[in-house]
Amino acid sequence: MSDILLVHGSCHGAWCWRDLIPALTSLGHQVRSIDLPSHGDDLTPVTEVTLDGCAQAVVAALKENTVVLGHSWGGYPITRAADMAPGRIARLIYLCAYVPWDGFSLADMRRAAQRQPLMHAVVKSADGASYTVDPAKTRAAFYHDCPEGTEDFANAHLSPQSIAAQNTKITLKDGHKTCPKSYIRCLDDQTIPPEFQVTMTQDWPLSDVYEMNTSHSPFFADPVGLAELVDRIVKDPT
Repeated sequence: MSDILLVHGSCHGAWCWRDLIPALTSLGHQVRSIDLPSHGDDLTPVTEVTLDGCAQAVVAALKENTVVLGHSWGGYPITRAADMAPGRIARLIYLCAYVPWDGFSLADMRRAAQRQPLMHAVVKSADGASYTVDPAKTRAAFYHDCPEGTEDFANAHLSPQSIAAQNTKITLKDGHKTCPKSYIRCLDDQTIPPEFQVTMTQDWPLSDVYEMNTSHSPFFADPVGLAELVDRIVKDPT
């Protein structure tokens, strides 16, 4: 049994793991999820959200030898958390997530991709402090292969995402370098291009890279398949 902490991506919250948590629990794992600052039940004003604050939320939720899975933007705070708390994370699992490049912000990495399929759906706030996703476009962007009604559930919970946090350039330290890592590429991802997921992991050992034939939201599209893959990774990572 592993202790697994789930960290959501942009605009989402702990609610997005609704179907994955029971699937992982049924396989014998202890599973927890958190709301990053300003998401879900967390009341932090979006104007006060920082990358380090998001990473600290991850660190605060760690137990001993926790496996931390980060989705999408969640790749940034989980990497920073591994640097803040060296040796305390058993494994980082990046689920169609950004694997930070030293000196790059998430926004920098998004622009470095061959294409930016999400941007047509992004709606920036009037004050420029945050963005949301057009509810009419969430299915195409996130949930096109998910059960009917998924986007309705999600649209009722999606929240504004801090732009400043995603414009913060990260300085990588040694903690994350020594932490075991796995990556799950999603081959039908309409948010982070699958080919950019290949670019981010091109120098990784093949044994640490896995694939799913899903959209950007395998936790809704195939929660049982995702749970079985995570179970395989934590039991036999090689």
